[in-house]
Amino acid sequence: MDPVNNTVEANNEVKDGTTTGQKGLETIAPLICSVKETPDPVHAEIQGTIPLWINGSLLRNGPGKFEFGDTHYNHWFDGMAMLHKFKVEKGQVTYTSRFLRSDAFKENSERDRIMVCEFGTIAMPDPCKNIFQRFFSYFEMIKPTDNGNVNFVKYKGDYYVSTETNLIHKVNPESLETMEQVDWSKFIAVNGATAHPHYDPDGTCFNMGNSYGRQGAIYNIISVPPEKSSTEETLHGARILCSITPSNKSHPSYYHSFAMSENYVVFIEQPIKVDLLKILTSKIRGKAFGDAVYWDPELETILHLIDKHTGEVSPVKYYAKAFSNFHQINAFEEDGFLVVDLCCSDEGQAINIYSLQNLRKSGEALDEVYNTMSRVFPRRFVLPLHVTDDTPIDQNLNTRPSSTATCVKQSNIRIFCQYEDLHGDDLSQYGGLEFPHINYKKYNTKPYRYFYGCGFRHMVGDSLLKMDLNDKTLKVWYQKGLYPSEPVFVPSPDAVEEDDGVILSVILSPSQDKDTFLLVLDAKTFEELGRAKVPVKTPYGFHGVFSASA
Repeated sequence: MDPVNNTVEANNEVKDGTTTGQKGLETIAPLICSVKETPDPVHAEIQGTIPLWINGSLLRNGPGKFEFGDTHYNHWFDGMAMLHKFKVEKGQVTYTSRFLRSDAFKENSERDRIMVCEFGTIAMPDPCKNIFQRFFSYFEMIKPTDNGNVNFVKYKGDYYVSTETNLIHKVNPESLETMEQVDWSKFIAVNGATAHPHYDPDGTCFNMGNSYGRQGAIYNIISVPPEKSSTEETLHGARILCSITPSNKSHPSYYHSFAMSENYVVFIEQPIKVDLLKILTSKIRGKAFGDAVYWDPELETILHLIDKHTGEVSPVKYYAKAFSNFHQINAFEEDGFLVVDLCCSDEGQAINIYSLQNLRKSGEALDEVYNTMSRVFPRRFVLPLHVTDDTPIDQNLNTRPSSTATCVKQSNIRIFCQYEDLHGDDLSQYGGLEFPHINYKKYNTKPYRYFYGCGFRHMVGDSLLKMDLNDKTLKVWYQKGLYPSEPVFVPSPDAVEEDDGVILSVILSPSQDKDTFLLVLDAKTFEELGRAKVPVKTPYGFHGVFSASA
């Protein structure tokens, strides 16, 4: 078995908690390129041992095709959704993949050119139209894409793939075949939903989506019941739990996820903004959706609390210095406080940096792009839940001795919060942490000790990390030239402790002589148990889930 290193030779400097000065980055262009699907199962070569108790499939999603004919996408988020499955059974592994048969994929394939607009790519008028048709097409509204390339999500027991528009696709988790398209807006008045819903123990699902009207945007908290009858459509019974008015209705915040505790949904209104006028005029300007997304560092980040049971929005708002957030780690209530753990950056330019042009650079040009990026670090915010007229002003309300985070009442409806770092100094040498995961089924919305993620000493993850919150120490899996996907925790059947189980991650290499493999780590020790190698090249993707077999 190939040796695994638990240390990294740092060729970078650490300054003010930010990794800088990276040199000699390996090109990852082969990880961001089009591939062919593998619909028939391929048997993996096993090295080491795959625990016999693992019985199910790691389902992953991400872009897998970046051009049609002579037309090319501009952004990583634009690529056509490719669904991957590593099926684990009795210590053996098989791999399959399929493209999502979305309307976007089918229309683009039929014409062999990009016909549907994506996040960073505007579809140009069809040359088969006459000159008048092409002219008037510039004045049409951009139709939302159904290219669900971000995540696998579950509603009422069914698996869907999702991006952030109102169109999702039900898929067969065994065959990866596309079954049907479902439109959120046919059930509730939203124009989209995140690809990161949260689940209560009873299966009730919570999500967020915007509504757009003449008066601008509204944020909506969505609730989907856990079960369906045999005659119901899947999203039947979905409802808007509450609506929140943006600080600026014509420039709402972009959000990728949200936090949830036992009794609250936490919406993070961040200074990554969307200019709705630019959206409305995008076709006539020849600009894609991404052109309307911008970062305003002069604004504060606002945390909104919503009671999950009543839909009541707390009049108290929690403010912090500008930060951006794509993924939350966990949130829980304890001792009259709501603890919110997030992966945060001090700026919000990451979306625009992840163009295909940047990702495919090499040499000094790649180093320069990476070194302009702000790193993402895990942080804890502590929000007092019981703020009254009698709550003292201008003093730290956080009485939790275990946390250095502060929260200061500035008025009856304004609390200013400063975070606590959920890491030691050593995390900087791994480029920060993103793609966080926890033992979700047992510890989501509850006090917890461990979380896992990818270290980013490159444009994509290049290490796997385990953080122990008791002493903020790290365990690391790293091997030069290998790039792991987000870690997915799978608990062992008789788990007693929080980290009893394994970590699954798909490992890629830009080298032609190295295969893709499914890595299995002991979640407790972070030592490698085994790997399942498949002679298939796969592109670097986004998110996934483990689906246990019955």
